[in-house]
Amino acid sequence: MMSLLDQIDPLRQAALADLSGAADLAALERAKGNWIGPHGQFTALLKQLGALSKEERPVAGKQLNQAKTELETALAERRRALELAAAAPKEPTDFTLPGRRRPLGKLHPLTQVTEDIVRSFRRIGFAVADGPEIEDDYHCFDALNTPADHPARDTHDTFYLEAAGAAPGSTPGRPLLLRTHTTSVQVRVLESQRPPVRVVVPGRVYRRDNADATHNPTFQQIDGVYVDRDVTVGDLKGTVEFVFKDLLGSDVKIRFRPHYFSYTEPSFEIDFSSALTRKMGKDWLEIAGCGMIHPQVFENVGYDPEAWTGWAFGFGIERIAMIRYGVNDIRLFYEGDLRFLRQF
Repeated sequence: MMSLLDQIDPLRQAALADLSGAADLAALERAKGNWIGPHGQFTALLKQLGALSKEERPVAGKQLNQAKTELETALAERRRALELAAAAPKEPTDFTLPGRRRPLGKLHPLTQVTEDIVRSFRRIGFAVADGPEIEDDYHCFDALNTPADHPARDTHDTFYLEAAGAAPGSTPGRPLLLRTHTTSVQVRVLESQRPPVRVVVPGRVYRRDNADATHNPTFQQIDGVYVDRDVTVGDLKGTVEFVFKDLLGSDVKIRFRPHYFSYTEPSFEIDFSSALTRKMGKDWLEIAGCGMIHPQVFENVGYDPEAWTGWAFGFGIERIAMIRYGVNDIRLFYEGDLRFLRQF
């Protein structure tokens, strides 16, 4: 019977031949199990090491460890070679041909317009604020001086939620809803910091509208607020003109029409005129609402209306995108049709 020392080299050579000759990964795994797996032939030699005499054990141990390292190296090299072969093309390939680039994605047109709007306001010193889409009725209505019988507070206009006072930052016990405008974030900003305040708030809002060419239950809106000493309507008009000229062209003209909003006094609708509106067959087109912040709103957030003045505005981002790109149906922005989205 051969001694353990005499068995090492023959088994090593046989194992190397088996591992190196494996035709595929499955055969390589079988060879591994046959030789250096838990029940492999070479593993069995290692288990016999403890039965050797003190004189034989160091010599045998050294040879076994060297042989095991050689087998593991051979296994790793053969595995890399087989994996590379498996990944190679099955048919002849001309590697000198130019590669096929993966198509790159791009920002959604509404995201592009939002970033352009925010960039315009940042150029004149406005910061960007964000707030919860699940809002309580205080921040969405009461703090903005909205009467209890205002139509916007009815369930046919607003999505109310069953839970009360459960949303982060909401007033405990107050009805929760999906915010109908980002103006609610203005309130949170004014509550959290002292003037001067100059922020814009882009975000998603929700209203119970039936989807058609100009309405959608979910849409994007941007609101802004500026509060300081001696702020006037002139500051408001100058800011609006700068932003819309930046967004829609230097030929844009702006006009204000008297309107009513519960949280501003006086309040205005903003119309604009440009080559884009004339192309649509209209001299003037309504684009936004704005006004000087109502004194009651200042009192609700802890500002002294005798010391501070300010203005606020709000408009739909889809409306800007539709005008800029000549889109005639708001639903196109939400259908996910790549044929439409790739145009922007």
